[in-house]
Amino acid sequence: MKKIILSAVMLLGLAFSAQAQDISKNAIGLRFGNSGGFGGEVSYQRALSSDNRLELDLGWRNRSNFNNNGYDDNAIKLTGLYQWVWNIDGGFNWYAGVGGGVGSYSYDNNNNKYNDTFVFAAGDVGIEYNFDIPLLISLDFRPEFGGNGYYKNNYGSDVAVSLRYQF
Repeated sequence: MKKIILSAVMLLGLAFSAQAQDISKNAIGLRFGNSGGFGGEVSYQRALSSDNRLELDLGWRNRSNFNNNGYDDNAIKLTGLYQWVWNIDGGFNWYAGVGGGVGSYSYDNNNNKYNDTFVFAAGDVGIEYNFDIPLLISLDFRPEFGGNGYYKNNYGSDVAVSLRYQF
């Protein structure tokens, strides 16, 4: 835990020394990660200024007969993040953000049905490369807190790779 806090402080320190770069007005694509079992998410980014943006991600899953034990699992999750973007060099940027989301899940384990909705707070830190063509690729880490029992110990996180078309 001390390493995570130290890393966050170091990243914030870099934030004040890095130069901002214009970011694309819109970007849409896919975010591939574990995401609490969601796998892929549809992702949209909207620039709010030259170095701030809003990111919205919609993830869902539908697993039938999970692990061949008669367990069905369905879930949907919407995440919204406000992000600050700093230029590292050329097309390389790094970013950090905060936000949250809402979701719903249900499962049926041998006719024991359970449905619930949940809310969560989220953070985000990552690195991205903006190609000369309208392609943006990024790698990020997103911790999520809350979840009303959806996550074990009310914590979930993932590392994901994203591919987005910029327009």
